[in-house]
Amino acid sequence: MLSLQQVSKTFFPNTVNERKALREVDLRLDEGDFVTIIGSNGAGKSTLLNVIAGSLPADGGVISIDDKDVTKLPDFRRASLIARVFQDPQAGTSPHLTIEQNMAIALTRGKGRGLGRGVSPERRAAFKEELKVLGLGLEDRLRTRVGMLSGGQRQALSLLMAAFTRPKILLLDEHTAALDPQRAELVTNLTVKVVGESKLTVLMVTHNMAQALRVGNRLVMMHEGRIIYELDAEAKKQTSVADLMNEFKRVKGQMADRSLLS
Repeated sequence: MLSLQQVSKTFFPNTVNERKALREVDLRLDEGDFVTIIGSNGAGKSTLLNVIAGSLPADGGVISIDDKDVTKLPDFRRASLIARVFQDPQAGTSPHLTIEQNMAIALTRGKGRGLGRGVSPERRAAFKEELKVLGLGLEDRLRTRVGMLSGGQRQALSLLMAAFTRPKILLLDEHTAALDPQRAELVTNLTVKVVGESKLTVLMVTHNMAQALRVGNRLVMMHEGRIIYELDAEAKKQTSVADLMNEFKRVKGQMADRSLLS
């Protein structure tokens, strides 16, 4: 499904500000995998998503989706394969357009567009059915401007719009971090529901270790542009937040020791 082989990314190369954001990362997701990514600030988590999405070009390595090499494709060429929900609830929607207008735009992501009615009666009926999944009553507010919604409602809508075209890969970039705890829990639960019902393949970045352990079937820990630790579904069930913290300290210490000896 998604394969990264020796993927690297360096910012400001050959300058005093050089920073290696990704260091020959290898990662594979099979169809239906839900992988959570944790790591400290600057670990390379968001850079990894940006490189997969095509927002940033990789300096080296190969990125494949369904055995198709997409490494050199820009983000708009990958739009039919990849959907994304950002940390900022305002990033995934247009506040001046209505809910149904936002959904109509999302429906054509990665497709050719011509002249025609954006919201037909048939589409409106389909949008209502999709919105019922959220359980937020938005199906009765199709003509409400999105700017009138709360942050949690906008993020839930962004999640639904990203998922309902059934992308090959769904990227979630700390999509609950900007929400208060109650709304973050709501969106997390909706994520599990929407992903499960749509059987999507997901890569989710989070700073919340408890969330990373609770959702998904695999966990990846990053540090200084490398994947330093992985857990499969069975291992996740046996692991606590304290265990993750101890493992991070242990592996981080080993890496520091190796760099001193090299």
